[in-house]
Amino acid sequence: MTVLAKGGAARTVEAPAMPSFREATRLWARIGLLSFGGPAGQIALMHKELVEEHRWIGEERFLHALNYCMLLPGPEAQQLAVYIGWLLHRTAGGLVAGILFVLPGALVMLGLSSFYMLYNDAPVVEALFFGVKAAVLAVVVEAVIRIGKRALKNRAMVAIAVAAFLAIYVVKLPFPLIVLAAGLIGWIGNRFAPRLFSGSAHGKGSVADDKGVVDLMFERGELGHTVPSRWHAVRTIGIWLPLWLGPVALIALLAGPGSVWAQIGGFFSLMAVVTFGGAYAVLAYVAQAAVTSFGWLSPGQMVDGLGLAETTPGPLILVLQFVGFAAAYRHAGAINPLLAGSLGSALTLWVTFVPCFFWIFLGAPYIEQLRQNKALAAALGAITAAVVGVIMNLALWFALHVVFGKVASVGWGVEVPVLSSLDWRAALLSVGAMVAMFRLKLGMLPTLAGSALAGLGLLAL
Repeated sequence: MTVLAKGGAARTVEAPAMPSFREATRLWARIGLLSFGGPAGQIALMHKELVEEHRWIGEERFLHALNYCMLLPGPEAQQLAVYIGWLLHRTAGGLVAGILFVLPGALVMLGLSSFYMLYNDAPVVEALFFGVKAAVLAVVVEAVIRIGKRALKNRAMVAIAVAAFLAIYVVKLPFPLIVLAAGLIGWIGNRFAPRLFSGSAHGKGSVADDKGVVDLMFERGELGHTVPSRWHAVRTIGIWLPLWLGPVALIALLAGPGSVWAQIGGFFSLMAVVTFGGAYAVLAYVAQAAVTSFGWLSPGQMVDGLGLAETTPGPLILVLQFVGFAAAYRHAGAINPLLAGSLGSALTLWVTFVPCFFWIFLGAPYIEQLRQNKALAAALGAITAAVVGVIMNLALWFALHVVFGKVASVGWGVEVPVLSSLDWRAALLSVGAMVAMFRLKLGMLPTLAGSALAGLGLLAL
């Protein structure tokens, strides 16, 4: 294959070879083990491995696939892995890619959750998590800034973000309703003010000249499975919907609709449908429901769970696994608490990630139609703006429960800090973590580790 190098000179590039299923499996396992740093880091890792080094997919098609995944609820990085795996090796390739992307982090999170529930009252462990909580606040503030720069391109997007913040913090509207309202505003806004609701925030830029394996296979007409058949949608729904919701219905039938198992299955199945904007966005609603409505865990434990998820590979939404573990552990009944927690963890993983495969296998063959749909892109842009407001609420919620020991309600359930309960040590650690991330440009993992050690030292004083 001949391409133009800088300066106009022609150069010959060897066409990339189709990877074997075993070779692809090894690479997906490597990506799963190294996928730290949240969605941005994970997508960057996949781009480096799949586009730059192995050239299994071209730059333009990689960005198109990412745009499609960002239209979906759930972790876009894991769904991108499923999508590319499906392109290369059909359904089996998608399953292997998606499972290996999640499995290492899920196993680590299971071990950390068990350790936390058994030993979180130990003074040393408590001191370490004291520092981690302060650093998590800095991580969430960084997420607000990072997503805000991308999403809040004009006054309309800023207004949507502010409205979303007030809706969840003051009015206490549920997160799914906020997502639906923002999407509807974007959809309608694109019709009357397309300049403000262009939805062009995702993935436009220069593309490489080199083509990857997938692109060459498309040109040769070798990817027949990407063309939807007449019964594709019906067959996919008939297989994956029972696979996803069947266990939830069976558990509710056997354990009772009021059991913690039915609550976990039902609640996180709902989350799988509305988790637009990633884990930070949905976490505000999860914290509200898990702490206040269900009483599964305390605000401090919720912050600890996010800290644990930040230290594991894989999607950050694995924090939901910790919540499911804690819920079942604390409501184990006659079952051994660790066994109950492990089962709750497994159930949470099932209803969180099975839908991710469902969305990809159902919609990927129709991606060409979705790529050109400006109304859907506008709806996504409005949803992303609303997500900024929701994450702002999450940052405020963390600040209230990390830096202050007490909060007071001033009406409508709005919480404000009791200034006399300020914990100067937590405030100092939070400021230090923000300086480390924003000023010194330290990564997330070094900041978390340093804050944990600093928390140990401060409490020792």
